Amino acid sequence: MNYVEALEYMRSIAAPGSRLGLERVQRLLGRLDNPHRGMPCVHVGGTNGKGSVTAMLTAILVAAGCRVGTFTSPHLTDYPERFCINGVPVKPERLAGLITASRQALDSAAEDEQPTEFEMHTVLALRLFMEEQVDVAVLEVGLGGRLDATNVVTPLVSVITNVSYDHMDYLGDTLGAIAVEKAGIIKPGVPVVTAAEGEALDVIEETCRKRGSQLVRVGRDVHSLAGQAGTAGQKVTVSGIRSVYPELWVPLAGTHQAVNTACAVAVAELLPKSLKVDKQSIREGLAGTRWPGRFEVVEKEGLTVVLDAAHNAAAAQTLLRTMEALFENKPMTLLIGILADKDRERMVAELAPLARYTVVTRPPTARAGEWRTVAEIARRFCPSVYEVEDNESALAKALSLAQAHSGLLLITGSIYLLGALRPLIKLRARTLT
Repeated sequence: MNYVEALEYMRSIAAPGSRLGLERVQRLLGRLDNPHRGMPCVHVGGTNGKGSVTAMLTAILVAAGCRVGTFTSPHLTDYPERFCINGVPVKPERLAGLITASRQALDSAAEDEQPTEFEMHTVLALRLFMEEQVDVAVLEVGLGGRLDATNVVTPLVSVITNVSYDHMDYLGDTLGAIAVEKAGIIKPGVPVVTAAEGEALDVIEETCRKRGSQLVRVGRDVHSLAGQAGTAGQKVTVSGIRSVYPELWVPLAGTHQAVNTACAVAVAELLPKSLKVDKQSIREGLAGTRWPGRFEVVEKEGLTVVLDAAHNAAAAQTLLRTMEALFENKPMTLLIGILADKDRERMVAELAPLARYTVVTRPPTARAGEWRTVAEIARRFCPSVYEVEDNESALAKALSLAQAHSGLLLITGSIYLLGALRPLIKLRARTLT
């Protein structure tokens, strides 16, 4: 199969949507001789920030000279982004070969328990990392934790960045219930790093106590202090478990990234000495971290475009604080699209009051639902709201409004929307005048 055929094949045999549970992925791994067995890895969960921490850890480990496999989801622009070796997405033909070589096992699974696409992605990532003989894998949880397909591994360190409201239809409608699902990645005797607070922290602490797992808390055992900051990133001083790291350069904006940096440093300090992660690799790795679409700023001749994948209320609140800190309440144009299963009310309530103009568009996915509802909510907070279904036309409208007024455009609400618009922003950079 070529690349296009391989992707279509997987979609054709996958069970629709999300189905939590480990049995299907365990059986599929068994059909492929359990490639995950004995694989050193770091398991990164949490509501927000887990992708950033995954990117930081990948960069740190690569700087230490490790061969690193990284599995994240969803992709921003291209499917192979989910499967990286040393921070570089695998080539499409490599992925096609992997799927083709796994076809017998995938066919058998489809006839039996019919795994979801994400479950197949997880298994393929683990097989890829085995074949590529990685020194360590960094695996980002897809949904929740306890019953997520990635929870088949026994990691060197587990991370739960934080816990807030998201995916309540799967994980529960209280922070305590959601925290139980997130804490499900905690394995007996495996150290845990978290920046969670309140009720969620109580659940994590109790789970660690029951399972005999060391708990490292950001804010108690590890501390971060954000220093000089701008749209390109910030300097962060981290007081770690073992050392102090003054003025680490982190090319990711927002005070929340200082907390994520502390999580990544704590994990790095907990890794076995055989991986040879030292202070220099931590510093070099963090400075080289790349995580597109997370307060990513494109500037051209007086126009500033901010792309941020905030997709729940807590992330929107964090984005609001970062916008206020870096742009000092400068009036902006907002281009937004939010999936139907997200807390649209709270997300719009956080962001629309900052906007002089709001352009609402439809995220390019079946999960968009009745996308115009976002415009109805936005009109409570913003005097000028436009509805433009086509994403490219919506971008043109938003750029025109931003150019004519404050020169600041924020694009947010859905990673699917960012995935569609980010390449257009890059291609149309010459029009940002």
